Amino acid sequence: MNTRVILTLLSTVLHLWFNVQATAAKEKNKDGTAIDQATMDKWSAPYRGWHYWPDHVISSDPKIPGHEDFRNTDVPCVYQLAGQPDKWYMSFIAFNGKGYNSFVAESTNLVQWTNPKLAMGFGPTNEFDFGGCVIGAYLYTFYDVKAPRVLRKRDKKYWTLYGCYARQGSYEIDPGYEGIAYSEDGMTWKRAREKYILSVHDADVGEWEKHCIYQPWLVEFNGTFYNFYNAKHMPDWIEQMGGATSTNLLDWKRFSNNPIVRVRPGGYDEKFCSDGKVFRDGDHWVMFYFGVGKGHAHIMIAFSRDLINWTSHPEPLYKAGGHPGGLDKEHAHKISLVYNPKNETCYMYYCACGNKGRGIGLITSKPLTASKADGAK
Repeated sequence: MNTRVILTLLSTVLHLWFNVQATAAKEKNKDGTAIDQATMDKWSAPYRGWHYWPDHVISSDPKIPGHEDFRNTDVPCVYQLAGQPDKWYMSFIAFNGKGYNSFVAESTNLVQWTNPKLAMGFGPTNEFDFGGCVIGAYLYTFYDVKAPRVLRKRDKKYWTLYGCYARQGSYEIDPGYEGIAYSEDGMTWKRAREKYILSVHDADVGEWEKHCIYQPWLVEFNGTFYNFYNAKHMPDWIEQMGGATSTNLLDWKRFSNNPIVRVRPGGYDEKFCSDGKVFRDGDHWVMFYFGVGKGHAHIMIAFSRDLINWTSHPEPLYKAGGHPGGLDKEHAHKISLVYNPKNETCYMYYCACGNKGRGIGLITSKPLTASKADGAK
């Protein structure tokens, strides 16, 4: 066999090998285990460069009737009820020095929020949610990023997962638990199960999460329920995102590859990857979460094709300090996203901590004016 034949065969073999490797890489990408930087840049672009509303939409001192001692609003989550297309509700929490309670306000334009009232208070004494409940992981009808955030009934009730704490007296006393609650009217919520659904006491708890379980986020897809949650490891205080699945909302099995969104040394999420909110965006899934790194909390984004394997973009969507008025100069985190078809605008609510304390801020995909905040004109 002459040299030319040998070189031709070698070239053919190498060509076939590279084609196999490229195909394998593409298939791996399809499975969601690896998403390249260029794709993440493309997918994240629609969520960058949005416009800041000048003030909190729910202030740090909301003066809720009958609950005036609750301040420092946090964890917004927007939803709608069937048959009310022009009305939105936002659950949020506030703190009174003892623990959290969850409240709900309403709006017809997604900017002015009124009529705040209690949605879920402290649990019974000496039980896992006595220290307060943080609702907001709702069972929605649809999970598309631009779909209406309409609650779905199951067994004639609305449902939410919630984060909670067993003790009162301070801010988020470890270890933290998750429960499940239901509502008849979508406004007030009651515990649906006497035992927690996720905790550090579970048999399958991981080393990374064994010191505190925090906030859930609920997704239903192809008959399976997914719970995306953040949890803490001490004494280094590292928070990361994990996942669990269920067929009945009551019994949960953790992902084998937890944590699914991990901290990155030197990054904007080097300490925390927390409070993920997951939606379907075309042919993939998007998770908005907050990272803590470089001294502040920032709004981050990650992507998946299968809900199991996630790749995080290294650059925040929004950094702390981005608000021109200093509203979020300390932290920008814990988002809620809703789309208004009237003005074709996305509204991203977030906890903005800065020169006016801890309140609910707003970023929109198009600029709003005070006179046309609802886009209806």
